[in-house]
Amino acid sequence: MKFFIKNMCEEYAVQILKWNYDTPYDFYNNEVNSDSIKEMLENPYCVVVDEYEKLVGFFCTGALAQVPIGSRFGAYSEDFIDIGIGMKPVLTGQGLGYMFFSFVLHHIQETNKDVSIRLTVAKFNKRAIHLYEKVGFKEEMEFSNGKADFQTMVKI
Repeated sequence: MKFFIKNMCEEYAVQILKWNYDTPYDFYNNEVNSDSIKEMLENPYCVVVDEYEKLVGFFCTGALAQVPIGSRFGAYSEDFIDIGIGMKPVLTGQGLGYMFFSFVLHHIQETNKDVSIRLTVAKFNKRAIHLYEKVGFKEEMEFSNGKADFQTMVKI
């Protein structure tokens, strides 16, 4: 499978917001509404498509990739590029995550030379944590928002 990066557009934003993950990953489900669409269109979100222009996933960088309450715990005090990713639910758990995430990571590293990368993941998401460790991320710190526990991970 070949991947390509495209700019976010309304069609992709609506598709992504309609994604429904199975339990326990339903934590990542969203709602389609004008505010969510606007956020995806006006901020640094990109999509990843395959060679047939089919949506595979998305990623964002910057403050949008952070869990807001994490700042209270000092989770984002160091100067890193924060990234967030999401993969189409029907494609998860099929061994495509490594290829997808490596592609996104390579793109971010190429466009942001010599900067360390950080991500935040829900602690229950062992599948994602395993993937991030596989590509060289290390756990940095943990915090909670009262509903879920999170950990930041860094790749230096």
